[in-house]
Amino acid sequence: MGKVNEQSLDWSTTERGETKFERKQLGDAAGGDELGCSLYEIPPGRRSWPYHYHTANEEALFVLAGEGTLRLDGEETTLREGDYVALPADETGAHRVVNHSDEPLRYLMVSTMNEPDVTVYPDSEKVGVFVGSPPGARDERSVHGYYDLDADVDYWSGEQSGDEAESDRE
Repeated sequence: MGKVNEQSLDWSTTERGETKFERKQLGDAAGGDELGCSLYEIPPGRRSWPYHYHTANEEALFVLAGEGTLRLDGEETTLREGDYVALPADETGAHRVVNHSDEPLRYLMVSTMNEPDVTVYPDSEKVGVFVGSPPGARDERSVHGYYDLDADVDYWSGEQSGDEAESDRE
């Protein structure tokens, strides 16, 4: 473990459609293993990551400056400086931060760094799968991808029967 000052880190920017934010991965920079922490800044009129929840990782949000709206478990609530929100690792922790104000919204997002994790995106009916490295980590993953929630296949689909497998070996 180590110490890091956020001023020594560069911002990374994510922008796509209505989503735009800057991020500094404090936990990673300090050598954190089982606890992640990122500093986020959302400009006026923009949003954070798409509405989602994790199945293996609890998160927490702490507002440092500014005001915004938190969509939490399908409902909206106001965020302001000093607010702390616990986000359970289930559908009740589904969230997205929106900055409807005229000033930047700055907050810390803390997360357990468990893997494997399945992240569910209810609005787009997708799931993200993270194996080998949790969401937010930079290590290589053995399995990672995004899939349609309803892309269910039969357990045995694609499998050869015992007779077919035996004949392939002859």
